[in-house]
Amino acid sequence: MRKLLRRKDLIYPELSYVIIGILFEVYNNLGPGHKEKYYQKAVAVSLKETGLSFKEQVYSPVIFKEKNIGEYYLDFLIENKIVLEIKSGEKFLKQNISQIYSYLKIENLKLGILANFTKEGLKFKRVLNLS
Repeated sequence: MRKLLRRKDLIYPELSYVIIGILFEVYNNLGPGHKEKYYQKAVAVSLKETGLSFKEQVYSPVIFKEKNIGEYYLDFLIENKIVLEIKSGEKFLKQNISQIYSYLKIENLKLGILANFTKEGLKFKRVLNLS
């Protein structure tokens, strides 16, 4: 039996592995072609089973000079550490990566995971906020 190699230079590696495992479980069970909201609901079911602390559709105001100028809603905030955004499409769009980076900056978080459910399988990107 091969030992799984885990990188030591990742932010929240153990939590990330659990989340990525959930994403693969959802894709393997549902397959391609569903709406984002169905993947999101399936991820929520699996997150509940793990016992991880998470919130869905988290309201995040955009504040400028102490004024609320807008709002975002994060798909998931897991353990108050990682933002998880669910997408259904064939490519990672620059606007999706920018969107999750904005969430990280507003919430002062370090790591986001962008999950894309495609015809070819699950694809994911780690998005970092190092500022």
